[in-house]
Amino acid sequence: MTDFTPASALAGGLLIGTSASLLLILNGRIAGISGIVAGLFRRDIREVSWRAAFVVGVLLAPLVYGVLFGPLPPVTFNSSASVIVAAGLLVGFGTRLGSGCTSGHGVCGISRGSPRSLVATGVFMITALITVLFTRHLMGH
Repeated sequence: MTDFTPASALAGGLLIGTSASLLLILNGRIAGISGIVAGLFRRDIREVSWRAAFVVGVLLAPLVYGVLFGPLPPVTFNSSASVIVAAGLLVGFGTRLGSGCTSGHGVCGISRGSPRSLVATGVFMITALITVLFTRHLMGH
């Protein structure tokens, strides 16, 4: 968060909101990343093409940014690979347990006034606060 600017936050929010709105308006689908990726592994071939296009777009976006605006800032991790893998598995478990992820519940669900998404997003935020408190302050990292 050292390079935060209100302009970049606004631009990112507008892009996320526009893309989520367009997916809902044009395709009738919620832009929940975990649900979109999970749908790639189902046998309904009619669902695979748009899901694959969405995932490819998410993966290519940083490359397009790099071409248009220069190199992305470096990403560094202060944890071991095993901690990062464990964290990723816990996030995956949480998205299945919560029937969605922060993009589906936090961006799309709250904007539609979904009570379930309001509760899920509240749980996400409280869990994140507790995790940061525990890992950064109580464990001394």
